[in-house]
Amino acid sequence: MKRIICTALLLTGLSGCVVAPGMRMSSNTTLPITDSGKGNVPLQLNVPIQEINLSMLQQRRDDPALLPAQDIAPLLGSRSEPYLIGPGDVLQITVWDHPELASAESGSSQGGTTQRPADPAAGFIVNSSGDVQFPYVGQLKVAGKTADQVQKELGTSLTFFKNPQITVRLASFRSKQVYVEGEVRIPGVQAINDVPMTLYEAIDRAGGLQPTADQSRLVLIRDGKSYPIDMTAMLDQKISGSQIVLKNGDVLRVTSRDQNGVYVMGEVIKPTFATPLRDGTLTLSDALSQAGSLNNASADAHQVFVIRARTPETPEIYHLDAESPIAMVLANQFQLQPKDVVYIDGNGLVRLSRVLSLLLPAINAGMTGVVVAK
Repeated sequence: MKRIICTALLLTGLSGCVVAPGMRMSSNTTLPITDSGKGNVPLQLNVPIQEINLSMLQQRRDDPALLPAQDIAPLLGSRSEPYLIGPGDVLQITVWDHPELASAESGSSQGGTTQRPADPAAGFIVNSSGDVQFPYVGQLKVAGKTADQVQKELGTSLTFFKNPQITVRLASFRSKQVYVEGEVRIPGVQAINDVPMTLYEAIDRAGGLQPTADQSRLVLIRDGKSYPIDMTAMLDQKISGSQIVLKNGDVLRVTSRDQNGVYVMGEVIKPTFATPLRDGTLTLSDALSQAGSLNNASADAHQVFVIRARTPETPEIYHLDAESPIAMVLANQFQLQPKDVVYIDGNGLVRLSRVLSLLLPAINAGMTGVVVAK
């Protein structure tokens, strides 16, 4: 009787291996996935398993629909323009041979007080209406004009002096600014001055990119709209970052590589969250390398999977037979995307060991019950 019970339990457990994870899959296999649909009605999706091979990789390279989306055309049309004075700017106005007019300047430290970094430079501050107050001229509208235009108007307005020699320059640029945040060394506000604020210029003024920055996933926010920027793809397309000129109020965000990694789990040396390289790329071989490669004792090299969820309704599953001689060549060309899941299944011995580890307690309990019954 005891022998019959043990045999029945063992056959029942081993029958579960038929549907255990790790069964051989190919491009003709479909994986049923059950999900709750509308109204909590179960919805079953048959997801095909796509084989990673040379023809599939070539097809993906040739398919424009599978290339990373990067709509930066609206950003390339802008051109740098002469700096126009605005409220908050500080002008330095010099009338030669008349140093007494400089006493009307504001912003200079007086009485020995120390000037703070946030204080404006010495000069004539443009008020909120876009005007400056200058001796013998009164209120002069300067907003929206260049320094050369203001210089000519002052020369015409200073009728109290004969042929005045005037110089007008910007002492402090404060009316226009952009915001650079994220993985840069000095995040914060960057003032726009007479040097065109290009993409490269903004990053340089922010101290450059941090080692953790993802160069392929920058975001420029302008007028409430976000523009993804892939600097790596731009260089491949012979597009320079100097062709993108930032405007007043723009926000440039540099994302971290830690936000765009993939999960590597299963029979690897060290399950990990693999992060992209500095240029934002991450291949299947890169991810496996960061996980310490496959575990030789437990991994089934025939069963390497990449699970990708473009949307909850259209997941994608890719299969790689890593025992193939060209497997690492294929893995080095297969580009992963953020939040992909790389899963390496266990071999037959590992699956059998796990099944037995579940069965043995039940078998021992059954045998104990038989002994007690006797």
